[in-house]
Amino acid sequence: MAPIDLESKPPFRPLRLVLIVLAIILGISWMAQWYGSSVIMPRYCEDPVQTLTNVNKLLTEERPAGGGDRKPFIIAARLTFLLPRESNESLEAYLNRLQRHLDQQCR
Repeated sequence: MAPIDLESKPPFRPLRLVLIVLAIILGISWMAQWYGSSVIMPRYCEDPVQTLTNVNKLLTEERPAGGGDRKPFIIAARLTFLLPRESNESLEAYLNRLQRHLDQQCR
């Protein structure tokens, strides 16, 4: 059996590893922003008034869909995930901020 030569191993380069991980994270972030603006936001632009109504019901009612279709409320919940309510923000201020955001995105 031949002896293992420990000196012939290539050196560990943490900078290269950090740069690769950083590039992957930035790529995922960029793709998420593109997906949000190109795919998700047009769904809210179809009927922004109804979307805001659904967000209001989602935040104020225990069972906003009742026994009906839950899909519009799932879409509204995604919007609240993309633009979360701030800690001390009133419901009215939050809905106004959502409306301004939709107005900007849906032009």
